[in-house]
Amino acid sequence: MAADNLQAETVAVTAGRPDQPGEPLNVAIHPTSNYLQGGEREYSRGDGTPTIDAFEAAIGALEGGWALAFASGMAAASAVFDQLPRGAIVVVAEGCYQGVAALVDEGAERQGWEVKRVASADTDRWLSLIDIGPDLVWLESPSNPMLEVADVPGICSAAAAAGVTCAVDNTFATPLLQRPLDHGATYSIHSATKFIGGHSDLLGGLVVTADPDRRRSLEQRRLLGGATIGALEAFLALRGLRTLPVRLARSQASAADLAHRLAKHSAITTVRFPGLATDPGYTVAKRTLSGPGAVLSFETTGTPQQVDATLDGLSLIRVATSLGGVESTLERRARLRGQNHVPATLIRLSVGCEHVDDLWRDLSNALDHLPSTEIR
Repeated sequence: MAADNLQAETVAVTAGRPDQPGEPLNVAIHPTSNYLQGGEREYSRGDGTPTIDAFEAAIGALEGGWALAFASGMAAASAVFDQLPRGAIVVVAEGCYQGVAALVDEGAERQGWEVKRVASADTDRWLSLIDIGPDLVWLESPSNPMLEVADVPGICSAAAAAGVTCAVDNTFATPLLQRPLDHGATYSIHSATKFIGGHSDLLGGLVVTADPDRRRSLEQRRLLGGATIGALEAFLALRGLRTLPVRLARSQASAADLAHRLAKHSAITTVRFPGLATDPGYTVAKRTLSGPGAVLSFETTGTPQQVDATLDGLSLIRVATSLGGVESTLERRARLRGQNHVPATLIRLSVGCEHVDDLWRDLSNALDHLPSTEIR
């Protein structure tokens, strides 16, 4: 049955599997660098492996395009930016992922790129900049870690109509909550390290496009950059993808529950989560996303030092960077380099698959040690 006739949850489980009698149910790990001459493959850096092929087929079916797997999310992003000419005009979201921000800053310094930064929610500004014909528009929605939501359908369709290259970092939403290519995006990008892999045990990245010429260009960037994903990482990422629908459903429901509870806690001053009716991105999220996702951010009372001490008191939720795993993790983001735009006490929480009551008990016990706001 064609993937177009199936729900995304089914595609995640079935796409990229062998389908001939006698074949294994799952594509095996193919740990090889080279092949005997005379066949279609010679060297895995350029020709890949059956494991990588299966992973790419599954993601491509979910996103509605051709997927190319890379060694990391930053390798995937770099393959897109590497195609820009000297002096390119680049429009990016304010407060985008710090790795991308650093990449853009380096391009401005070394390649003379003219960089224009726009608030994710400022749709009119995005549209006005598309009118000047930039070389690349780079969206991130929801954004990391401020959870800002962009009008992906509106901005991508405008870019497509103007012939402007448009990329969407779809890591937080995953293909289950948002399909940018459907709205005219040139590229949909993922850090497979996060929700797709889902177990905090691999590095991987993806770029998906519906344009065959763009695909060939990306293949060349991956080949020359040596950024091919490893066979084991591709196997683990594909195995993680099979459970993404059930993991995301559980984590997203718990994130919504925790967001509501946090909003009532006396030590919390702000909760950022597109699923809250009070969130600035709520209306756009309801229109553009199939769900609010499983990441939220919140700001607390107290000093950064008090917040750090509070986080040290957690017993279940782990203080660690990255996100999207089955285990819940959090961190105070302003402690990281390149996060000057982030409020000092903002904590980003990636909600895992634990029972929500256990997560809340751990969180509330720790937060109770912070100063209280006025009684609400």
